[in-house]
Amino acid sequence: MSGVGVLDRSVAILARLSEGPATLGEVVSGTGLPRPTAHRLLSALEKHHLVARAGGRYTLGSRLFGWGNRAGLVPGLVEASRPELVGLRDRVDESVQLYVREGESRVCVAAEERRTGLKTTVAVGAVLPLGLGSAGKVLLAFSGEGLPEVRERGWAESVAEREEGVASVSAPVFGRDGELRGAVSASGPISRLGERPGERLAGPVVEAAERIGALL
Repeated sequence: MSGVGVLDRSVAILARLSEGPATLGEVVSGTGLPRPTAHRLLSALEKHHLVARAGGRYTLGSRLFGWGNRAGLVPGLVEASRPELVGLRDRVDESVQLYVREGESRVCVAAEERRTGLKTTVAVGAVLPLGLGSAGKVLLAFSGEGLPEVRERGWAESVAEREEGVASVSAPVFGRDGELRGAVSASGPISRLGERPGERLAGPVVEAAERIGALL
């Protein structure tokens, strides 16, 4: 124990959730924390995307995946995607990212930057809005939340939506069980990709997403 009470209690909660999803009651019984304290800390951790909640159960948040990736503690999705992300980056000569959904946000859990020249950079662990950018569109569309044109086409593009001067193209990653696991994205400056980045990037991005999914 560190002697810093709120930190020790938060770590105890995360340690319990590392064993699997848990209800509030199960977190209380697993940590010995008073119920109001556990609820307050879970709410705070959820705000920081360190904990996620769905159907009355809490799990580790996707932001931890990004940090774990930096430390070499990669979940299966990131580990499987790394060779394909490197290959996609080299094929299109642009920066590429892998996103997963976290509630009403998306989290970058892996990224490979363009080797030289002008590039776009998204930090691993970055929490971004779902409503802006091609990756957010993909995660919404293939979760059944509107955007039928994206589902029909199989990919999405964006131009200067989340960040001025940046264009991107994204495609969904499905596991072999058919579940949506994330979105692969390639991004770069509009000055290089133009107003229709899908014309250049859609094919390679979709192919990379399919190859990652085949490994899951």
